[in-house]
Amino acid sequence: MSVMTEPKIENRQAQPYMGIRTRVPMQKLDVAIPQGLGEIFAFLGKYGVGPVNAPFVRYHIINMPEMLDIEVGVPVANTLPDEGHIHGGVLPAGRYASLIYTGIDHGIQGNAALLEWGVSQGLVWDRWETKDGDAFGSRLEIFLTNPGEEPDREKWETEVAIRLADTQEG
Repeated sequence: MSVMTEPKIENRQAQPYMGIRTRVPMQKLDVAIPQGLGEIFAFLGKYGVGPVNAPFVRYHIINMPEMLDIEVGVPVANTLPDEGHIHGGVLPAGRYASLIYTGIDHGIQGNAALLEWGVSQGLVWDRWETKDGDAFGSRLEIFLTNPGEEPDREKWETEVAIRLADTQEG
């Protein structure tokens, strides 16, 4: 069984979401992600709003040895007013390269495979260097499997999607 799909490139529309942005070390992601998503789903439930797509983690700045600047989010039809640390945002439209990996423990492998494929294809990511690490215009891990429906973490499907830095229109 393959743990990854072939990478692909596709155009995506802008997607409103409600999210929580935080800085977290790599080893705390397994706590920060479900906790943040739980808060957002509770917030949406209070307003009777459901997700229009799968929840995600958006990686704003990646510095694996130190801190990650991430945002956990839930796509919605229209953003709601901000409340506490829960705020509205929009995933930017554009051309994205993506692949899907299976098994929660294959995240680093899936991200590396997409990045390596992009280099081999001559793609340019929407990314830049900052003093805190590598910043991305839109780099996502989208959780395609609902853990409430599939408890086996080895069967969870996650999509890695990174926006390309397009220089041409269209």
